Amino acid sequence: MAMSSFLLFVDITVILMLCISLCHGAVEHDRKVYIAYLGAAPDREDIATSQHSAMLQSLSTLSYKRSFNGFAAKLTNEEAKKLASFKEVVSVFPSKVYHLQTTRSWDFLGLNQTVKRNATAESNVIVGVLDTGIWPESDSFSDEGFGPPPKKWKGACKGGQNFTCNNKLIGARAYHSDSARDTEGHGTHTASTAAGNNVVNASFYGLAEGIARGGVPSARIAAYKVCSGILCLSEDILAGFDDAIADGVDLISVSLGLEIPVDLYEDPVAIGAFHAAEKGVLVLQSAGNSGTTGFQSVSSVAPWILSVAASTTDRLFVDKVVLGNGWKTLT
Repeated sequence: MAMSSFLLFVDITVILMLCISLCHGAVEHDRKVYIAYLGAAPDREDIATSQHSAMLQSLSTLSYKRSFNGFAAKLTNEEAKKLASFKEVVSVFPSKVYHLQTTRSWDFLGLNQTVKRNATAESNVIVGVLDTGIWPESDSFSDEGFGPPPKKWKGACKGGQNFTCNNKLIGARAYHSDSARDTEGHGTHTASTAAGNNVVNASFYGLAEGIARGGVPSARIAAYKVCSGILCLSEDILAGFDDAIADGVDLISVSLGLEIPVDLYEDPVAIGAFHAAEKGVLVLQSAGNSGTTGFQSVSSVAPWILSVAASTTDRLFVDKVVLGNGWKTLT
């Protein structure tokens, strides 16, 4: 096993050194970010680190080595084609932009508040959320009544300045950003929907007052900020998967995707979810919010992912709007 890892190291070193030599004549604007996917992670993490850092030097932007093997680098089209031609490389593909896809959600689905729960068992469940980050001060993530994190947790709180984790929100990481704090609201929303605490008297400016709660309110949450604003890059999504799997999460929620499906070897969600499934981690992805053409509008198609369909809600907010000229209308 050690010999095979060494040979793989030598082979990949040759591949990437060749890429470096090819890059000398390339103009910076000719390059864009490509992801090189090399399959399963080596037996030793330091081998992958050596492969990636020593080979691509300044060209490499991210390295994946905790849960699978690969890296993101700025390459020209020709360099990417050359790299993809080596048998040790599973796929090379350009980075793509993925897009983000009621206190009553669980009642609407039939999971009402009277359901019998096992809080002790739930508290051993860790939900990883790959999204726009999280707002740690939200009541949905208070750790009142929570004990320390499960012993299986290997992650960290790297949320940046003025960001604090607790025994509910046990981990945070950010990619392409200095902070895991959510400035868009989408990540906070999805995290609270999945595993937020019961929050009484929640409302939207006094409308629809009720109890806001997650599907598994006693579960722990780890937030991985893979989106900058509302745009989520392939290389950051893969980095989030790489960390979340190794950190010890049990579920991964991914509410982002493309408008149409792509080849599974070129889809960072499919690749990350495949290695998550290998470790017994279930990945849930939104099926997609675009289109009305049935299957063609579904972008989450990998068979090892639990795809979650979009839906309408069972209520509508109607209120009076008074314009500056005194004109009144209902909306």
